[in-house]
Order: sequence, then structure tokens, then C-alpha cells
Amino acid sequence: MESETFPDELMDALLGVQRRLKRRLRRQIAPQLRGAEVELLRLVVHRPGIGISDAAKDLHLAGNSVSTLVNQLSRQGYLVRETDPADRRAARLMPTAAAEARIAEWRKRRAELVRGALSALDEADRERLRAALPALRALAENLHEEAEES
Repeated sequence: MESETFPDELMDALLGVQRRLKRRLRRQIAPQLRGAEVELLRLVVHRPGIGISDAAKDLHLAGNSVSTLVNQLSRQGYLVRETDPADRRAARLMPTAAAEARIAEWRKRRAELVRGALSALDEADRERLRAALPALRALAENLHEEAEES
């Protein structure tokens, strides 16, 4: 039987890892971007040409919030808004070379930080983390499905 505190303990552990990574990365990469800006950049680099409404849906943000982020990132030279040829009223988001370079640098530094932290663990802990990956992915998918249904 699962303890009542397990969901909170799991989320505290995952959020602690994420929070510490963000802080360390934020200090290493300038100019500073907020979390939502980085998430939008990552999405657009991964899916060039995505529309604002699809980006809002993927990020679970309001369309006007994504539009605000797009305007900020466009002014900083990270995104280009192009007219969708299929619907002249819609925009497609394209990453600039600066955005692709920034996300590549972010991924590289994140991997270095995590690799270093993992190397400080013993092999048994690293193997437990490796073994937990499928369950964590399934948990993320379950949470994604629940968000889609609401």
C-alpha cells in the first residue's frame, strides 16, 4: 500500500531537482530568460512553425500569455513570427539561429550539471534512477492526459 505522503514526497524531490537545475543554469547563461520563455523557446526549436494556439495548448498557458511571450522573445531576437500560408490570420513561430544556439547551450550545460551530480551518486542509486525513467514518463503522460480531459 502506498503511503499518503508519497505523492508529495515524489513531487518535492522532482521539483527540488528542477529548481536547483534552473538556478544553476540561470547563473551560467545570459541574458536571463524566465521559465516560460525558455519553455516556449524549447518548444519552437523542437517544433518550428508551431502556431500560437498550439503552443499555448502544449504549454498549458492562455493564448494571450503566449502572445506576450512571443512578443518579448521576438524583440530579443529569438523568435520570428511568420504568416501561415494556409490561414493568413494565423502566425507560425520560427526559431532564429540565436534561439537554436541558446537552447543547444542550455541543453549542453544542463547535461553537464546532471552528469556531474549523477557521478556523485553510487552505482546502485544511478541504476535505481535509470530504472525509474519509464515510470516517470508514464506518470507525465497520465498527468498530460488528465490535463487534456479537464
